[in-house]
Amino acid sequence: MSMLQFFIAVDVTVVNIALPSIGADFDVDGHTLTWVVVGYTVTGGGLLMLGGRLGDLLGRRRVLLLGTGLFGTASLLAGLAPTFSLLVAARLLQGAGEAIALPAAMATIVLMFPDGPRRSRALSVWAAVASCGLVLGFVLSGLITAHLGWRWIFLVSVPFLLVVLLAAVFLIEGDRPVAQDAPPLDLPGALLLTACPLLFTFGVVEAGEPKTPAWVVPGALAGAAAAGAGFARVEARSRNPLLPPRFFAHRTRVAANLATMLLSGALSTSFLLFTFYLQDRSGLGPLGAGLTMLPLAVSLIVFSMLVPRLLGRWGARACVLAGLGFTAAATAAIALVSALRADGVAMIPAMLLIAAGMGFGLVGLQYLAVSGVTEDDAGIASGVQRAADQLGGATGVAVCVGIGFAPTLHSLDPFLVATVLAGVGLVTGAVLAWRMSTPIPATDLQEQEQAG
Repeated sequence: MSMLQFFIAVDVTVVNIALPSIGADFDVDGHTLTWVVVGYTVTGGGLLMLGGRLGDLLGRRRVLLLGTGLFGTASLLAGLAPTFSLLVAARLLQGAGEAIALPAAMATIVLMFPDGPRRSRALSVWAAVASCGLVLGFVLSGLITAHLGWRWIFLVSVPFLLVVLLAAVFLIEGDRPVAQDAPPLDLPGALLLTACPLLFTFGVVEAGEPKTPAWVVPGALAGAAAAGAGFARVEARSRNPLLPPRFFAHRTRVAANLATMLLSGALSTSFLLFTFYLQDRSGLGPLGAGLTMLPLAVSLIVFSMLVPRLLGRWGARACVLAGLGFTAAATAAIALVSALRADGVAMIPAMLLIAAGMGFGLVGLQYLAVSGVTEDDAGIASGVQRAADQLGGATGVAVCVGIGFAPTLHSLDPFLVATVLAGVGLVTGAVLAWRMSTPIPATDLQEQEQAG
């Protein structure tokens, strides 16, 4: 299960350093390359809650095998894709595979180990592997792209995923027969939840393309609005909604998820801007860019260990505001380095600030997003928070990088435009965070300090 988690986490960041090489091979610009990133995260985030429901209904091992097989097949297709369009299609399939496999994998771990120290240790390993995957993705991307070519960032995971499939067959207990009276899946809700950000992303990215027909952009944006409205209508009427309307009664959780989307959008945008600046502006190769981003990877590990202690002392809201502040400072540093046309190493302070923003902000928001949950809605709250993180990152990249690097704005510095748009989102997130106030009970404080 941890091997699967590792390669899914790696796939989130490993593509970043390889983007300029992919663009050179397929002759596409940074504006269009955003699809390689957002196609994966939008599909994964939109289908994540449906994946969790599939595991409960059809059996976790069946769904785990299905999702892992789909993810592995899509990885193979991405590595062999002869055209950019097929590469994007493969990334969409990868996102669907992640959304199906990951909830089943985590549920398998939870059910395999009894509540108590053994489960805590198992989930600690699971979380540590995920963090290592995100961190090593930057370095592995540079090494693999420099020595083997960008296609191998997708192909290298295929044999390991075959190991996961074989291990799941032999080591995980078989599922019970599917219940005949099981509640129906909310397929319309899942499709609309995925279609809304995809159409919005398509409209924003194509808005900056001069060759795009005039009707395409307003049509896509109208379709996104219709899908969003349709999702709300379906959820209100469904007997088994993907996102029950009662979820929106808790204002702190709703505000925390909105702030998560805004912060994740700025963080994901910054990761891409680092990649484009190091390779396109500074002229570093994939290996040099990957090594230059090593301080970001190391500092992420440091903050992941530090923040849980401070969360219990400062409170969640203070951590969130600190994270938003660090991220805003990072975007300002990116814009300054770009304006000065400085060397790539000048981006390292911004990288350290991004690591601090990610560590403080996302941990605090995760706490607020599950505040006041019960056994009836803990799963929903966790799924929504994870989906908000992924969809926010994808939408942020589409808006900030898609607009910033649009050919129609070639007279403006794309790094400046992208960071200004990200900054607007961060200010909005800070306003939302300032209005949230959720005290941490003493028992939670003790548990967090022990965990830290």
